[in-house]
Amino acid sequence: MPSNLAAELFPDLLTHFPWLEGGQPPWLWLNRLPDSLSRVHAALDPAEWTLDCDIAIHHSAMIEAGAILKGPLLIGPGCRIAAHAYLRGGVALANDVTVGPGCELKTCVIGPYSRLAHFNFVGNAVLGADVNMEAGSVIANHWNERRDKTITVRCRQQAWTLPTQKFGALVGDHSRIGANAVLSPGTLLPPHAVVARLALVEQDPILD
Repeated sequence: MPSNLAAELFPDLLTHFPWLEGGQPPWLWLNRLPDSLSRVHAALDPAEWTLDCDIAIHHSAMIEAGAILKGPLLIGPGCRIAAHAYLRGGVALANDVTVGPGCELKTCVIGPYSRLAHFNFVGNAVLGADVNMEAGSVIANHWNERRDKTITVRCRQQAWTLPTQKFGALVGDHSRIGANAVLSPGTLLPPHAVVARLALVEQDPILD
């Protein structure tokens, strides 16, 4: 994995979350999220954050009734979590992230000003700054249809087999994902990528 890939995909994210290891493959960030968030929580100012066990919510964030929050979580300034959203498995949101009604986020890091419209699933993924997911778009994190659940990330004519059966996507800053589109496990989108509505991003289409 190119050592500067994280900085190329997520320069703004690394500014907001300096505790992420920019020199490491971003999927390792996800593996280490519970421990990382525990360290981050310990350094937060209770005058600015509501701290409840392993959940930290900035005082300026808005959480609507009916949202389900399971730690460890970090919900940054100006975030909005709509009714019936479900956050679990370790989630870190930078400032001004919108999570619409009916969305599920599982083990992910999301950069500032990103927007999940409604009824999105984001599983084991890193989204950069100003990413927009239209209604119903999905980041799949598991090869349901394969016997071999191995996940591979491809970049610059190289491939990396991940030591996990759960990984979704790396979505670069300012990307746009259209309504009801699906990103398959192991997807990597560069900054400013556009995925059409109803599209399937299938980077490894060979089935057994």
